[in-house]
Amino acid sequence: MSDIRKLQKAAVAALEDIKAHDVEAYDVAHLTSLFDRVVIASADSARQLKALAGHVQERAKAVGGRVYGIEGEDGGDWVLIDLGDVIVHIMQPAVRSHYNLEELWGQPKPRRPRAKRGSAAKRGSAAKRGSAAKHGSAAKRAPAAKRAPAAKRAPAAPRKR
Repeated sequence: MSDIRKLQKAAVAALEDIKAHDVEAYDVAHLTSLFDRVVIASADSARQLKALAGHVQERAKAVGGRVYGIEGEDGGDWVLIDLGDVIVHIMQPAVRSHYNLEELWGQPKPRRPRAKRGSAAKRGSAAKRGSAAKHGSAAKRAPAAKRAPAAKRAPAAPRKR
């Protein structure tokens, strides 16, 4: 198991130990080169938030990780723990809904364009068929709309001179 996955699992387990709510982990390597994973969790109170932050730090160190920094421990609304390749956000529910980090980090990985199937001969004949269908051939051309007899047509507007 890689160090990143081990660190992420340790952080998630630490959050679940102390009953964090709505714990979500995102692989964000395709969005930024600063870190590979983001873990977001909610705490019910400032006291629980501080306990969660302390427990995540302990668990990270226990699996051989390093805590590079902690922000917001004094505030009690939002704590960010920098574990290098894993960033952990622990927030009060109101703060979490306000900043909506899930929308920022939860973007799907871009897909590679599909390879075109078939040979060039098939694509060429399909293009010719498509071209004929667009322009219509003499055999398949729809009959021209019949015009109403002159007597039934509306009279032309008089010309101004």
